[in-house]
Amino acid sequence: MAHVANHPMTQEEELIEKLGYDDHFHEHHEGDRYQSNFINTYVFSMDHKIIAKQFLITGMFWALIGAGMSLIFRLQLGFPEESMAWLKPLLGKWIIINAETGMGTLSQDFYYALVTMHGTILVFFVLTAGLSGTFSNLLIPLQLGARDMASPFLNMLSYWFFFMSGLIMFFSLFVSTGPFSGGWTAYPPLSALPQASAGSGAGMTLWLLSLVFFVVSVLLGGINYITTVLNLRTKGMTMWRMPLTIWAFFVTAIIGLLSFPVLVSGFLLLMFDRGMGTSFYLSEIFVGGQALDHVGGSPVLYQHLFWFLGHPEVYIIILPAMGLVSEVLAVHARKPIFGYKAMVFSILAIAFLSFIVWAHHMFMSGVNPFISNFFVVFTLIIAVPSAVKVFNWISTIYASNFRFTAASMFAIGFVSMFISGGLTGIFLGNSAIDIQQHDTYFVVAHFHIVMGVAAFFGMFAGIYNWFPKMYGRFMNETLGKIHFWGTMIGAYAIFWPMHYIGMAGVPRRYYRFDTFASFSHFDDLNKFITIAAIATFAFQVLFVVNFFYSIWKGKKMTNPNPWGATTLEWTTNIKPVHGNWTGKIPTVHRWAYDYGKDGKEFISQITPLAEGEVAGDH
Repeated sequence: MAHVANHPMTQEEELIEKLGYDDHFHEHHEGDRYQSNFINTYVFSMDHKIIAKQFLITGMFWALIGAGMSLIFRLQLGFPEESMAWLKPLLGKWIIINAETGMGTLSQDFYYALVTMHGTILVFFVLTAGLSGTFSNLLIPLQLGARDMASPFLNMLSYWFFFMSGLIMFFSLFVSTGPFSGGWTAYPPLSALPQASAGSGAGMTLWLLSLVFFVVSVLLGGINYITTVLNLRTKGMTMWRMPLTIWAFFVTAIIGLLSFPVLVSGFLLLMFDRGMGTSFYLSEIFVGGQALDHVGGSPVLYQHLFWFLGHPEVYIIILPAMGLVSEVLAVHARKPIFGYKAMVFSILAIAFLSFIVWAHHMFMSGVNPFISNFFVVFTLIIAVPSAVKVFNWISTIYASNFRFTAASMFAIGFVSMFISGGLTGIFLGNSAIDIQQHDTYFVVAHFHIVMGVAAFFGMFAGIYNWFPKMYGRFMNETLGKIHFWGTMIGAYAIFWPMHYIGMAGVPRRYYRFDTFASFSHFDDLNKFITIAAIATFAFQVLFVVNFFYSIWKGKKMTNPNPWGATTLEWTTNIKPVHGNWTGKIPTVHRWAYDYGKDGKEFISQITPLAEGEVAGDH
């Protein structure tokens, strides 16, 4: 750092001179000497890379539990006439054995609990915390040129609030009355009246407490991500030189910061109704023939508060996946991302529009039809920035020297899922059609493909691509490609038929369909969906085995930049250190997508511009 001659440097100037530009004076800038034991290094770590691994592995644990729950209720739907007595050792009293026949049937109350907990776990613990928590933590400091997050301590607290949230939710599975069974959206009055059903008792209370802890985790993380992006970028890293991953994580954090507190306010009023005799959501309710004293409330108020978070939550889940896919496609297509600024503006447009379309989830709740028209218009408009992103991804792939790896194949799979799942959303965004399709399997198929499977594909692309940066080894590519094809075919085999039965009027959340003459002819299709779900789950187990085997036995990384990428994380050592760079933090001279330029396959962001060269961000 330049300073005036004969003028003694301040301590701050000496640190910058010694350590490089803008080290932000964290106490851990001297490498690993501050992480002295196993507990500090791997448990209560304040290193963003370790915290990213904690989020990822915890999310994988919850993904297996949530997927396992879906297999149990799919067995009930696909084979309702078969005995489930073999599940008695696992599920205990929730499998009811007929004394005469020995047939085991799944408790109807527990069926609804499984559906509820499956949705809660996958939406919040896996696709929100597991996806955003993992990659925001891993990539924001590395790709921006920062030693760590703005507040490593708050970052650590963010994970442990998430862990406590998960612990409370896990305990709720074992209470004597059963876990919460009123649906993952927790609509009143089932959620507001402990006496409404067995699952509305202690299980519901723990569910609420768990999600309040979860929101604290999201807010702590979001504040950190936003502050880091705004304040800790290295020299030369302007906003328009940030990779699209960082734009996605940054905007996602803003959405979460604005929307999750509204959910907590809704939960707070729900707690009052449950335990303090208020009636924010209750009015003229009869339970067991007895009228409640509570009057004057409206369950629709809760729906507004929930979906004001619920629809931005869709983009809290999908935007990080979009950012990861954009980066992976550019790296493996060996081309600059097509329409970089259009991609950024589409992220910003999606974020803005996500806050004014929440009531398209409520067309059947009795809202004024003229108000519905407003939400129909903006729901259809939000398809425009999404279409811009799809067009740019396809243009990036087009006429490229595409490199087919497990990561890049999952990125392409994401684009496929996002297109096919998004198109069905146009139908549901139209209130006239939604009246027919609402609460049918058409809705289940739509949001599972576009928000569930697509987001998982983005996550898998990120894991395969950045696994070497996390662990210094590669995951097995052959197993990765088997995982891709099994998941791709399996996901479509599960959810594509659901569109058909949904259009035929088959309702969701029913315990069984073979007792209905109008739905019984879909028995074979339900069996097919269940078998496809079991096979797809097996491929996820293959991924988990590949993941943990590769941590210790995978092919070692010998090149610090194995994919030939331009971004800053690939300028760090193969063996990661606490503080990311052992010497000075590199200075950025160009944007993140200089591929195939001046006869070179790629040019790193730290390479100075040649004389007369125009930077890509200009």
